[in-house]
Amino acid sequence: MTAPLKIIARDAEDLAVVAACLQDALIPLNEMRYLPQERRFIMVANRFRWERAAKGSTEPAPEGDASFDADEDFGAQQRTNAGICIDRVLAVRSRNIDRARPDDFLSLLSVQLDGNKLAFLFAGGGVIQVEIEALALYLSDLGKAWPTQWQPDHAADGKAAKR
Repeated sequence: MTAPLKIIARDAEDLAVVAACLQDALIPLNEMRYLPQERRFIMVANRFRWERAAKGSTEPAPEGDASFDADEDFGAQQRTNAGICIDRVLAVRSRNIDRARPDDFLSLLSVQLDGNKLAFLFAGGGVIQVEIEALALYLSDLGKAWPTQWQPDHAADGKAAKR
């Protein structure tokens, strides 16, 4: 079984690795919290395991099988939950995100750092901007991965292809 991913990002190079691992993650709006007293922003993401897909296996998960017993038998296409914690947070802002719909899922496109502003960019133009004193981001997989038959596929024109 593949070990859970655990990454600490302290600079732009580290953040590039985190962004690659989180690309196409699905994040429930109700699984994000800004904890101003702790100067912390946390979220839980359902991420596609790109690092596993990159190993080259193209064997799809067996149709209709959702067993957790044989992690390595399901080919490259898997998802897992991951916790993201950002410390040393000064403020959090959002744009083009309807916070009145807490059951919505956001599809993460990228994570970018510009000075002391960390931006989570979502499909549809949504942005969550986290103003930080210094970069201190922690990413850790939570629990076991599960098979998925849907691998994100980005067409050359920027439109999502077969999902």
